[in-house]
Amino acid sequence: MTELAPLITGFLRDYMPRQRGYSPQSCETYAFSFKLLFNFAAKRLGTRPSLLRIEDLDAPMIVAFLAHIEQDRGNSASTRNVRLAAIKAFMRYLEHKVPSALEQIGRVHAIPSKRHDQKLIRHLTMEEVRAILNGPDLATRSGIRDRAMMHLCFAGGLRVSELIGVLTADLSLRHGASVTVLGKGRKERCLPLWKDTARDIRAWLSVRGEVRVPELFVNAQGDPMTRAGFEYVLDKYVVKAAESCVSLRDRRVSPHQLRHGCAVVMLQATRDIRKVALWLGHADIRTTEVYLRMDPSEKLEAVEAVVPPELRRGRFKAPDALIASLLSDLAIPAYSERVRPRAEFPTDTV
Repeated sequence: MTELAPLITGFLRDYMPRQRGYSPQSCETYAFSFKLLFNFAAKRLGTRPSLLRIEDLDAPMIVAFLAHIEQDRGNSASTRNVRLAAIKAFMRYLEHKVPSALEQIGRVHAIPSKRHDQKLIRHLTMEEVRAILNGPDLATRSGIRDRAMMHLCFAGGLRVSELIGVLTADLSLRHGASVTVLGKGRKERCLPLWKDTARDIRAWLSVRGEVRVPELFVNAQGDPMTRAGFEYVLDKYVVKAAESCVSLRDRRVSPHQLRHGCAVVMLQATRDIRKVALWLGHADIRTTEVYLRMDPSEKLEAVEAVVPPELRRGRFKAPDALIASLLSDLAIPAYSERVRPRAEFPTDTV
């Protein structure tokens, strides 16, 4: 075992969760990034991941790895930047542990993030959400659970990690239903629930029964619902909803599109980007501004509010040479004497 092994172990198991307070989801994301990096470096050097040294993770190796995940794995530039951010965080950790590698670490820090196109995000319209939520069979226990689970995800604009992490103790269904959510950065937010959402959650609680876990949503075995489990449930009802909703046919719907759909509905209802940011739990309002770019109603109001400039109108007067040329092309010289020399053709000029 080389010096790298205890360092990466201490980074992922002690520094991130205990000293920095990173969530388990963030630690898993970082761990997966280093799994990809170590496998790539070991294959490139013809060795095993356990025999890699700190010196092997130099700037040329990191640049080659970033190119690999884009070209060979087909990852986007944003994913590439996430992997680079994880590597730089580990390098900052190494600065205090291995001072002799400061020059190498500095060169890795100098690798820039890659700029990329920021396309409009895809979201679900209210008609599409309605078709999906009407899919579950409410005569079965699993159907009641699936309706409540998808309804809460949309109504609260929840991330999947927030949804599956909701506990029964986080619910308040009396005197105005609400749910407390633990979001990114360990920040809690309390969200009021629509009456229909609260009704679906009450229906699920009535058939949930006694389970050994505190999570609100559980699978058929009574264990907490997982991210993969929720994605499977959503995919199933998207396929079913596509039979009646044409826009869902041959479309890949991710759970995050439910969150985007909620954000658009909230923006159209409130016309206040700050309220949308608070609802979604965004730390920076600039993150929420993406919904301003995708909502056409915001631009339509701007167009209707602006008085366009009054432009002078005119009439195009064709010169004699142009008339003669047109007549020669039509081969009708017999009628040329009937054409006025200064023929006028109405048109708008700007």
